[in-house]
Amino acid sequence: MNAPTGRRERKKAQTRKALADAALELFLDRGYDQVGVKEVADAADVSVTTLFKHFPCKEALVFDLDQDIEAALVAAVRERAPGVSVPQALREHLVTTAGPHSLIPQPPGGHAAGPQLAEFARMVEETPALREYAHRMWMRHETALARAIAEETGAPEDDAACAALARFALDAPLVAHRHPDPQRAADEIFALLERGWGVDSGH
Repeated sequence: MNAPTGRRERKKAQTRKALADAALELFLDRGYDQVGVKEVADAADVSVTTLFKHFPCKEALVFDLDQDIEAALVAAVRERAPGVSVPQALREHLVTTAGPHSLIPQPPGGHAAGPQLAEFARMVEETPALREYAHRMWMRHETALARAIAEETGAPEDDAACAALARFALDAPLVAHRHPDPQRAADEIFALLERGWGVDSGH
């Protein structure tokens, strides 16, 4: 049974990627609002029914790595090395591990790459439906991350400090990108979070 199951999963992954790639190409070429889901399905050579089995809505086609991004954020906190603080682990993941993608002004989950990144970010910023969807997705990541931080530090699930750290850490790459030197700005932001998080920091 393992082999057929493996083939099915690979086929599903291939179909999902084909849809996401087709959607990105069409959206960037013609504009998000000018492309219908049937056109995306046709470009990927699948039915509209199949498209909606993989993506619950049109907006989800733009952010196809949503669940992977959230899982990676939580893992960065829970699986950090001994002696590594939560802010340090988040900095490593959001600024270093994620590479230049983390410093692009786009919500987590965007799958654009290379020269398409700026165009992708502009499309999201200029499309109200995408901005709203991205905000909802961002808030969900924030909630999951805050819960993971609370669990790791032994704080109550609704701890305000954990929620604040989650929000500021997720916002850090977006704030840093607006700075002339994004890498240095990110370092400064996470240094501030580290000092503020330490009980002996004096802040």
